[in-house]
Amino acid sequence: MNTNRDTDRDNKYLRAKERMENIKKFYTSLFFYVVFIIFLAGLNYYTNELRYPWFLWAALGWGIGIVFQAAKAFKWNSFLGKDWEERKMKQFMEEDEKNSKDLWK
Repeated sequence: MNTNRDTDRDNKYLRAKERMENIKKFYTSLFFYVVFIIFLAGLNYYTNELRYPWFLWAALGWGIGIVFQAAKAFKWNSFLGKDWEERKMKQFMEEDEKNSKDLWK
């Protein structure tokens, strides 16, 4: 009798665990990003005293990836997020059902 409640609780636990894993991965990536960019900045300073700050290209490219990872971890991607996917899937299924009914008329 409690199967639905147990299943619902298990699903909530799995979703929470997945979200926690994504946040943990984000913070790990952010840590390595900061450490590596500081290293590259130091290397850039050592080689040409920042006359041409080439390390910023690496910071920008990797930083864009970090922003996307943060968006996923903290659910900032509302436009193309899970809710959007579910709405579109429902819309496509309804359109497909309507089209199949129209074919048999």
